[in-house]
Amino acid sequence: MVLRSHEKQVATDAVIIGGGPAGLAAAISMRAKGIECAVIDALEPPIDKGCGEGLLPDAVSCLKTLGIELADDDGHSLRGIRFANNTHRVQAKFTHGTGMGVRRTRLHQKMCERAREAGADLLWGSRATLLQNGRILINGQAARYRWVIGADGASSLVRKWSGLHGERAFSQRYGCRRHYEITPWSEYVEVHWGSTGQLYITPTGRNEVCVVHISRDGNLNRDTFLEGFPEIAARLKDAPMRSSQRGAVSVTRKLKRVANDTVALIGDASGSVDSITGEGLALCFRQAIALAGAVERDNLIEYANEHAGISRLAHNMARMMLCLNRWPALERRSLKALASEQSLFQDLLSVHTGAAKMLTFAFRRGPLFGWKLLSNNS
Repeated sequence: MVLRSHEKQVATDAVIIGGGPAGLAAAISMRAKGIECAVIDALEPPIDKGCGEGLLPDAVSCLKTLGIELADDDGHSLRGIRFANNTHRVQAKFTHGTGMGVRRTRLHQKMCERAREAGADLLWGSRATLLQNGRILINGQAARYRWVIGADGASSLVRKWSGLHGERAFSQRYGCRRHYEITPWSEYVEVHWGSTGQLYITPTGRNEVCVVHISRDGNLNRDTFLEGFPEIAARLKDAPMRSSQRGAVSVTRKLKRVANDTVALIGDASGSVDSITGEGLALCFRQAIALAGAVERDNLIEYANEHAGISRLAHNMARMMLCLNRWPALERRSLKALASEQSLFQDLLSVHTGAAKMLTFAFRRGPLFGWKLLSNNS
């Protein structure tokens, strides 16, 4: 039984450290299996983060599995993805379902409500102290537990505490986010490629868009980033800002291990893909569902094996798209090739969203894409 008073010892099956979407998804999934859990976070909800706020169809589907339905007034529906640079643009619709642009605070609020309904013990404004020999203090009191779930983000202390901090890959980019009061001009997530990085535009309401700029240059002037994207700057010229600018770091990280006998990592704590994929939340929701099954069977190694499969496609897609970011000439050639054969982008989007297999695309469409890439002058 979970003791709900901060003044008493926490006694539960699973202590989940971190109350963001990953931690809440883990709590909801575990409660569905009858597993008692306590979520510990030093902040109070709703918790914000400087992200693109676009949920692809897979993420929306996972939320439904968790018992969370997004209504029309929660955000703005997304029909597909559009890529553009100063000379070409290409777009494709999702073939399986629709996505949703949702303010991060709204999503967090709905997940908090669902976790509370499911019976999770939510200890907001609480401190977890990680000690040697596997001991944990919650608000100064020793906690009794069977499992510890690290959902404490990219700079996870649980990862270091548990010895699961060995990395296989690492890269880093820098972003900032703003919201503008303007009627969305499309139902697509737009990715604009420019000399300073990418601009991600996501409709998040009837009269609001989320704009994120992300770059490899951590010293770039964030107040003037729209100057590199004149088309968007013209659209937003007279639009009032609805939020203060918020920064974030987009990290690509793969770990050698994400679990041992008693500790499992989830979400960004367990590794992450660059935000260019838009798959961060979908990954953590699927990880949460897999984790709950592994905890129910008392086999966290099973979760580690499933985790690798869940993240493989996203890492491959991120690697491919970051190549375009690193080499502008390749980006220009690629967008020109895709614009000349729009069905190629549609097929790539199907691969990206899991509706088609990468190998199938490589064998059936790869030669055409390669020919278009080589035959088009930049």
